Amino acid sequence: MTERSLETAYRLRTPEDSRKLYAAWARDYDSSFAAAMDYQLPFSVAQTFVELGGKGPVLDVGAGTGLGAFALRQQGVHQIDGTDISTEMLSVADEKNLYERTFIADITAGMPVPDGAYRGVISSGTFTLGHLGPLALPEVLRVIAPGGLGVISVGLAHYRAASFDLAIADLPENIRVTEIEVPIYGPVHQGSNGTDAAILICAYVSYHPLIDR
Repeated sequence: MTERSLETAYRLRTPEDSRKLYAAWARDYDSSFAAAMDYQLPFSVAQTFVELGGKGPVLDVGAGTGLGAFALRQQGVHQIDGTDISTEMLSVADEKNLYERTFIADITAGMPVPDGAYRGVISSGTFTLGHLGPLALPEVLRVIAPGGLGVISVGLAHYRAASFDLAIADLPENIRVTEIEVPIYGPVHQGSNGTDAAILICAYVSYHPLIDR
């Protein structure tokens, strides 16, 4: 049986590794991880998205069991779609009736979504060790419409190790980025090893090169 733990998640190497882990973890992910660790990152992402003027429709990338959508709804945003690589995780999310629609996608292979289809994108805990790297950023930002906003969390240790700063510097001129550091967990579970904090990449799309011609 696949070991269900944060350490295992950080050691993932391939999309198939992710599918196997989250298939095994889906049913008790909310209790054994999110509640047990006082997982605050989805709430920080949602709050930041709304405070910076983000509006729906929103795509939740790496939606999992729907923690990001739940947090967005608490902030008054209700037009939300979700995508994830794990069928089992999305099945749990679908049972909560949080999303208008969900779909399976491997972000590294591209999403079946037109350019500029959403006014906003959020992502909590998907750009982290063993998961998505900086090469996936353009695909996520591609689906944001002109005038839209993306708030994407990146684990601090992963941000440093994978040189996200260089990838952000190479983004096209129509995307303006600000960054905010936030804790991933509540105070009881905070440490000092870099896996307990995340950078929120807040990306504003001023125009779209394929839409605004």
